[in-house]
Amino acid sequence: MPAAPDAPAWNTFHAGDNLEVLPRLAPGSVDVIYTDPPYNTGNDFAYADRFRDGSHADPYLRRHAAWAAMMRPRLEAMREVLAPHGAVFVSIDDNEAAHLRLLMDDVFGEANFLAQVVVNLNPKGRQLGRGFATSHEYVLAYARDLAVCAVDASTTESVDEWDFPLSTEDGRRFRYLPLRNTNKKFNPATAPTLHFALYGDPVSGRVATAEFPGSQALTPVFGDGRPAVWRWSRPRVDERPDDLECRVIRGRNGERVDIFQRDWLHREGGRRKKLRTIWLSEEIGSTDTAVAELKALVGHVFESPKPTGLVRRILATLPDDVVVLDPFAGSGTTGHAVALANRADGGTRRCISINSTEPTREGSNARLAGLDTVADITRARLTAVAEQLGGGLEVLLESPDIR
Repeated sequence: MPAAPDAPAWNTFHAGDNLEVLPRLAPGSVDVIYTDPPYNTGNDFAYADRFRDGSHADPYLRRHAAWAAMMRPRLEAMREVLAPHGAVFVSIDDNEAAHLRLLMDDVFGEANFLAQVVVNLNPKGRQLGRGFATSHEYVLAYARDLAVCAVDASTTESVDEWDFPLSTEDGRRFRYLPLRNTNKKFNPATAPTLHFALYGDPVSGRVATAEFPGSQALTPVFGDGRPAVWRWSRPRVDERPDDLECRVIRGRNGERVDIFQRDWLHREGGRRKKLRTIWLSEEIGSTDTAVAELKALVGHVFESPKPTGLVRRILATLPDDVVVLDPFAGSGTTGHAVALANRADGGTRRCISINSTEPTREGSNARLAGLDTVADITRARLTAVAEQLGGGLEVLLESPDIR
């Protein structure tokens, strides 16, 4: 069991190059990674000189090659510290989204891809320059091993009881859903184990996997007569036959017999729905929200921070005792979000933050506030968060960054 969240050193901050810090963490010791690396917009990439690739004559190709050369070893190091059940979430915009997807496919494996989430952080859209007013970024999500991944990308579902117009004699409300999978992407070629005969009696409504007196064999078909598949497997039908009913219905071609699931308004364990892959600013906050959160703690000392609501939505897909890592900690949003989540639900999440000691710009708000490096910004926010919300903070100074 982890220590109480107000214990000293509950959270840690490493000031230094993440490529040097990550190998010092124990392999498999982190449950989830969220990070917001440089977007390579031309003025946010401190590693360009170090990773310049002279093999490309085209400046555009050199810039992308340098960014990829910086990211690959860091993604590989992230994978090493991630637990088998863990997952990684990386923010990015259009500058490098396509390249990041290829890199993560290579490092984590295409089979472990979870989602490419569209995040609406700037509802007004960027008004500078030509073309469209871009109002979104992305979060790329990958499992360490999809087969055992702990991410539960669902939330408690709020439903309208009037969508469940039927009721049993004891007053339980329900609706009928076709047991046949109506998505033509799923068919005997793509899901062969779900194409089999069920036996039903439209008089009694009984459904079973084996023939019984008065039953007829029913196989799933689409409306055009092509073979389809069921949504349930044979074992599930055997486990829950009372939730199925054989009925006569009227279709475009007259009456036919089909099998339906009784979908109950109130389910054991509650109703849940999957998170969609478009996250709106009204739900998670915007860049303006993020600036206000940071300003309330240490001032307006960082451009384009992420809102804590974005990270908290990710945390909500995982148990409340995870170890969280942010290798590009920036303004400290992840550590702040972890503290807020623990305060809200009594969780015991821990956060490990890493940020560069790259100098802040001369004349910037951060420099004027006495924050000489970007690591100073992270440390200032996390210290303020620890003072306000608890959780403790240990600051570790690593070897200087590559300049």
